[in-house]
Amino acid sequence: MKALAWMSEKKENGKVLCKACNQRCVLDKGELGVCGIRKVEEDGNLYLTTYGLAAAYNIDPIEKKPLYHFLPNTPIFSLGTVGCNMRCSFCQNADISQYPQEHNGEVFGANLMPETIVNFCVENNIPSIAYTYNEPVVFFEYAYDIMKLAKENGIRNVFVSSGYETKEALETLAPYLDAMNIDLKAFNDKFYREIVGARLKPVLKTIEHAKELGIWVELTTLIIPGHNDDEKELKEAAKWIASLDKDIPWHLSRFFPAWKMKDVPPTPIETIKKAYELGKEAGLNYVYVGNFDDEDRESTYCPNCGFRVIDRRGHLGQFVINHLEDGKCPKCKTEIAGVWA
Repeated sequence: MKALAWMSEKKENGKVLCKACNQRCVLDKGELGVCGIRKVEEDGNLYLTTYGLAAAYNIDPIEKKPLYHFLPNTPIFSLGTVGCNMRCSFCQNADISQYPQEHNGEVFGANLMPETIVNFCVENNIPSIAYTYNEPVVFFEYAYDIMKLAKENGIRNVFVSSGYETKEALETLAPYLDAMNIDLKAFNDKFYREIVGARLKPVLKTIEHAKELGIWVELTTLIIPGHNDDEKELKEAAKWIASLDKDIPWHLSRFFPAWKMKDVPPTPIETIKKAYELGKEAGLNYVYVGNFDDEDRESTYCPNCGFRVIDRRGHLGQFVINHLEDGKCPKCKTEIAGVWA
């Protein structure tokens, strides 16, 4: 169904500015935004065409988001719609993220209204909801209504995002948004412009602002051979993250061929291990690898004494043994950054 996309502004020329993401589309009647799901109808208003339509939903381990410092070893209800504000050539979910753009604005999904989702989580003791699979800010109004109701029922909210939220959107969501995993897809603007269809600077601003708003933030970089795997670039990214907060977890994921990058080989494991070392050398306390099994580099260590406070196993770190005591290292009592209860 469609619903008024109220994160927008009517302009004097009759067009409508969408204020959900930093694409900031200015649309005339009949036009769709970059995302393919925000459209100006004949009445001159902007509408979200996927309200209540979940193209994908599932119950996941929260480590799969990935979030390693937020309610570990708990289930999370995950959902997303069709549509996206980016055009990542390597998208693993292109069948839903790019569907409206490739089908003249057509949408699909199971009918899942906010009340249904929240009631399910309450009844099944699921402590959090993830807005994921596609970019959640493009279904802003749908997510907002779920988030507000979830918060009223003691359920946490998580965005798995590309970090292209506008300042207005992020500040509107902040009272209900507990955590974000933000993709730092590369640390060069050329990559964003040519491969993603966006810009780097707004993503960095979103990461900074989310921290300022008190949202728990973790970052993910999918390392793609020949595109964003340059050691100098990775070192600069690690340095920038550390300058913001050395306690920000940085997830370094192995790429596998997908969508328009099926001719690009998987990332060598040694490249991921090198990136891990660069993160640690930059002073980051929590660096992780993903998309392959590496218990040592998936686990969490106390930055003070080095004790392994959380054991993780499996290529998504989904098998967890948590040794923390009230969020602290059991050996030296150092507080480990995160949201543990």
